[in-house]
Amino acid sequence: MLLAIRDYLRERGMCTLLEISQHFKVGPEAMQGMLQHWVRKGLLTEEQSGCQQGCVSCAPEQLVVYRWLQTEQGTLIPLCEKAS
Repeated sequence: MLLAIRDYLRERGMCTLLEISQHFKVGPEAMQGMLQHWVRKGLLTEEQSGCQQGCVSCAPEQLVVYRWLQTEQGTLIPLCEKAS
């Protein structure tokens, strides 16, 4: 399943925990454990969404965003560039 998750994230680039969990029909807690494999390898980052509503109506799994950092060619996608 780890390779299927890798392929899905490579294709999508960035997804919420909820999207990934629903796609693979796995609970968010279990999916987070599997995603940590790729985070530890440095190929995936876990980020918090920029929701500033303050209403706390969003489920936590909707606020966690995962970004794949490696392309098919093996080069890393920069998250941001420093201003000169």
